[in-house]
Amino acid sequence: MSRKRKGEPVSGWVILDKPAGLGSTAAVSIVRRLFNAQKAGHAGTLDPAASGVLPIALGEATKTIPYVTDGEKTYAFTVRFGQATDTDDAEGEIIAETDVLPDKNAILKILPSFTGEIEQVPPKYSAVHINGQRAYDLARQKREVELKPRRIRIDNLRLTEPFDPLNARFEVDCGKGTYVRSLARDIAEKLCSLGHVTSLRRLRCAKFFIESAFSLEYLKSLEHSSIWTEVLLPVETVLDDIPALALTQAQAAKLSNGNFLPAGDFKTVPAAGVFQARLDGRLIALVRAQDGMIRPVRLINR
Repeated sequence: MSRKRKGEPVSGWVILDKPAGLGSTAAVSIVRRLFNAQKAGHAGTLDPAASGVLPIALGEATKTIPYVTDGEKTYAFTVRFGQATDTDDAEGEIIAETDVLPDKNAILKILPSFTGEIEQVPPKYSAVHINGQRAYDLARQKREVELKPRRIRIDNLRLTEPFDPLNARFEVDCGKGTYVRSLARDIAEKLCSLGHVTSLRRLRCAKFFIESAFSLEYLKSLEHSSIWTEVLLPVETVLDDIPALALTQAQAAKLSNGNFLPAGDFKTVPAAGVFQARLDGRLIALVRAQDGMIRPVRLINR
């Protein structure tokens, strides 16, 4: 017999403006307590030193996390030129220094070489797995960490004003798996200098932007009833771009029980990929068409 989860069966998305100095997991725990939610998770981890958009999924929204994690992201970051650290950010120890500080024209000239699909080596202090262990655990043990390059995508990389040759500020639009710390390190290396990130702020994660994110202080100031109505976004919010299939009450009941539905019962069915199955506008399941049947991929229980 399964034990009943503690808390309330609340489902939806909370877009948090995570403060620097707080880990993503700790931020999720705080939000979960504020909502007294049974289940919670986050999309797109932010380092403790970073701030900005951290989408938090409550309840059934956790089943839609991949649709946010895989989305495009935008970061604002500052690079301290002239110094390298062992973590590629300000949290680490300085391991090398140089007097070479690139000027504005030199930076602008090399930025196009970092756009498109490029190879990137993750930082040694990262969550990448090496033979079953996290890279950061090996690095902390002073063990040799050899990370292989990964293919990432950068859509836009720009230098922002005002320009400071010692602490240059950038913004980047990028795809999943991009390490901004590695990007800063590689930009400096391309300029025959050294560099590390001193500030990092996520301005966008998939369809969620910093302008609509809420601070922890604001969330804590709300009454329990108002936090649901003022802050919580529907589970369906992250699926707006995914085709939807309208169900009858009988079809929804069958699908909710894990049964398949004949694709021929519907006028049009998406040819490939995962799509929504809805009853009166409410998400019932994420489904897929296969072998002439509509098959559930994820059931949404509310």
